[in-house]
Amino acid sequence: MNISELANPHILKQPVYKPGKPIEQVAEEHGLPPEYICKLASNENPLGPSLKAVEAAKVAMGQVRLYPEGGGRKLCESIASERGLDPKQIILGNGSNEIIELLGHVFLSPGDEVVTGKFSFVVYKLVAMLFGAKSIEAPMPGMAHDLDAMSALITERTKLVFLPSPNNPTGTANTSEEILRFAKRLPEHVIFCLDEAYAEYLENPPDLRPLIAEGKKIVCLRTFSKIFGLAGLRIGYGYSSEEMAALLHRARQPFNANAIAQAAALAALEDKAWTKHCRNSNSEGILQLQQGFETLGIDHVPSRANFVLARVGRGEKMFEKLQKRGVIARPFGGELSSYLRITSGTKEENDRALTALGEIMSQENVFC
Repeated sequence: MNISELANPHILKQPVYKPGKPIEQVAEEHGLPPEYICKLASNENPLGPSLKAVEAAKVAMGQVRLYPEGGGRKLCESIASERGLDPKQIILGNGSNEIIELLGHVFLSPGDEVVTGKFSFVVYKLVAMLFGAKSIEAPMPGMAHDLDAMSALITERTKLVFLPSPNNPTGTANTSEEILRFAKRLPEHVIFCLDEAYAEYLENPPDLRPLIAEGKKIVCLRTFSKIFGLAGLRIGYGYSSEEMAALLHRARQPFNANAIAQAAALAALEDKAWTKHCRNSNSEGILQLQQGFETLGIDHVPSRANFVLARVGRGEKMFEKLQKRGVIARPFGGELSSYLRITSGTKEENDRALTALGEIMSQENVFC
C-alpha cells in the first residue's frame, strides 16, 4: 500500500496553486544575474515597504525567541482605530489567504456551493474543493463581475459568495453602489466575502461596515502584501461582526501571525505618507503600461489595481520569451491562455517589459 492510498480521496484531485516564478530560478535557467531580473508576476510593490516597517521588523527580531502575541492585540487595535471598528471584529491571518481557508473550515461541508466569478482569484475555488464543496462560476463579460449573474446562481446550497474588487487577475472593479446593492439582497443563509486585497489602490473603496453593523453576514479581507510591500512576511486581516470573528478564531491555529509580521504591519499602517506615495507611483505605472500596450497594439483590460491583464497571443510562449530577456510575467491557462498579467513595476522595469514585448513582436512579426 502506497501513501496515496492512505490519503483522503479528494486530496488526490486537489490542484496545487502555482505562484509566480521566482527570480533565482529564472536567473539560473537563463544564465542571467539575479539583479538583472524584473519580477512583474506576483503583484508585489516594486517600491517595497515603508522604512519604518523595515525598522520595526528589525527591532522585533530582537525578541524572536518569544512566541508572538496570539491574537495580535496591538495590530488589531490599530486596524480597528483606522477602520472605525472594535478590535473584537478583527482577525489576523498568515496572509488574507488563510482567512479564506478559515471560512472554509467554519462554513463549508461536502455538497455545499461557493459562488465566484469565472475569472476570479483561483484560491476561492481551491478552498471550496478542499472542503468538498462545489465552486459555481458566474460569467464575467468584459472581464468584470456580473453581480446579477452571480445572484442568479445562488441556491439553498450556497454557503459562501466571494467577490474580489479590484479583481485578480483582470484588474476590474465593481462600483460601490453595485456592491452595496448586491450585499443587501443576499439571502440570510449566505456568507458574503468581499476581498479587498487591492482596495488601497482605489481612491474611494466600497464601505460595507454599515451593513456589518446592521447584522449582515459579511466578511471583508485586507492584506499587507500589496501596497504595504510586506508579501514576504505573510500578514493580512479580516473584519466582520464580533460573532463572525469569534467563529473564525475558533478555526485558526495558535500564533498564526508571526511577531515580525505584526510589528512591520503596525508600522506600515501608520506610515500613511508612504502608502500615498506608493498609490501615486502605481497610478503612473499603470498609465505607463497601458499607454505602452496601446502603442504596441496589444489589447488589455483597463486596470484599477497594480497590474494589467494583456492579450499577447500565446501567453505561455510569450512568458518563456520574456524570461530570456529578464522579465517575469504571469501566464494563465484555459480561457485566459492568450493573456499575461503584468505587474506595474518601477518606471525602468515597465520600460524593460514594454521594450522586451516590442522586440519579440518585431522579430516574429506576430504574437507568439
